[in-house]
Amino acid sequence: MNQPMLPPLPLDTPLPPVPPQGQGNDKLIVILCHLSPFLGVGLILPLIIYLVKKQDSPFIANHAREVLNFHISLIIYAFACLLLVFLLVGILLLMVLAVISLVCPIIGAIKASEGNFFHYPLTIRLIK
Repeated sequence: MNQPMLPPLPLDTPLPPVPPQGQGNDKLIVILCHLSPFLGVGLILPLIIYLVKKQDSPFIANHAREVLNFHISLIIYAFACLLLVFLLVGILLLMVLAVISLVCPIIGAIKASEGNFFHYPLTIRLIK
């Protein structure tokens, strides 16, 4: 099996563009913000990131605000479901809420890693 050799690439071949320095770090911060419930700092990390970075980077501030609003909404919905547990409807709603709280941050982190914005469903926009 004698395959022909490919010619070597010319030395002046341009390299792919390197992203700006802050962009990679911004994406990492945003991904960590979305995955904060799995890190054990669900509400605290997005709040700190939002307060520290809201003036520096609109990209980080928008994602942190969305995650923060989602977590606040989850707390409100969980409290309402706990009140409905006595009617037996709350148990089912708590299970649905648990699935949403596990799946949506993963989807948000994937979208953020692609540079896109993810609007969490059923989120009350308290922080604008």
